Amino acid sequence: MTDHTAKPAPTYPVVPGDFTTAPFGVTPSQTVGPYWHIGLPWTDGPDAAPADAPGRITLAITVIDGARTPVADAMIETWQADTLGRFNHPDDPRGAVDLTPAGFRGFARSAADSTGTALVHTVKPGAQPTETDADEAPHVNVSVFARGMLDRLVTRLYFPEDTDAHATDPVLSSLSETERAKLVATKVDGGYSWTVYVQDEDANGVETPFFEL
Repeated sequence: MTDHTAKPAPTYPVVPGDFTTAPFGVTPSQTVGPYWHIGLPWTDGPDAAPADAPGRITLAITVIDGARTPVADAMIETWQADTLGRFNHPDDPRGAVDLTPAGFRGFARSAADSTGTALVHTVKPGAQPTETDADEAPHVNVSVFARGMLDRLVTRLYFPEDTDAHATDPVLSSLSETERAKLVATKVDGGYSWTVYVQDEDANGVETPFFEL
């Protein structure tokens, strides 16, 4: 006979008065949005480079879904090297350095508007050396967040004037010519414009290449 009065054992038992004894496990994946609007954006988030930074440019990144509709609640994060291809981070094998130009921080976080476009104010990064003879062409690492996504989408933005560097870039070289073209932005007044298509039912369609980390 089943005892319906018995209480099940707690998933994460805690000794009263001592929270440090809880053997926490892995939490399940959850959708990114829409609650990121509450705490993730901040006032100067889109400004990877200050307004007076030499060579400051604007990246206009538009996010489009599988129905060809702008993703108005998307958020873009960018991470990149400075103008000399360096990082102020201990994981840079060359060592952490003060970034160029002064005030550049390498990271930005920008919310899209009603057209699905997020603006990032930054500088063009320099090329980065690799463990081989082929340098990585100047690029910006881009993460896309939006409601309904279990995980962020990670991709790269390259610059149209660096065609020679694109030919030897190890990441672009791993893609087909059609896929490579989807990662190259368009030069416009004041910076660059680029569209990220998060989905396409056609395997040979417009969907942007994304990368596993």
